[in-house]
Amino acid sequence: MKGTVVKKASGSAGAGRNSAKRGFYSRALDEAEELDFELAQGVEGIDDEIALLRVKIKSLLENDPENVKLIMDATSALARLVMTRYRISSAQKRALTDAIGKVLQGLAIPLGIKYLP
Repeated sequence: MKGTVVKKASGSAGAGRNSAKRGFYSRALDEAEELDFELAQGVEGIDDEIALLRVKIKSLLENDPENVKLIMDATSALARLVMTRYRISSAQKRALTDAIGKVLQGLAIPLGIKYLP
């Protein structure tokens, strides 16, 4: 039909679900965070999260080295992410945890922080 405008069906089943999800989380996010949230939904894998945690841990060690609890929480989260990423065995997990502990101990002692594993 010449001159007739055909409208596409608005949205799909998935689009409704995504908008509902955004609506649920939008109460907890500011505008910039909501945009970041939308971008993050398209990311597959956890490599970016692993890299981000590494940067944040480094920043904590440089700027707030006495916040041992937060540093330990962040390194534990990093260990869990790495384990998930590489699906390592429990023996490898213990080795990774020990290695992270030794790194933290090596950083804490020169900074004069009491390190309790």
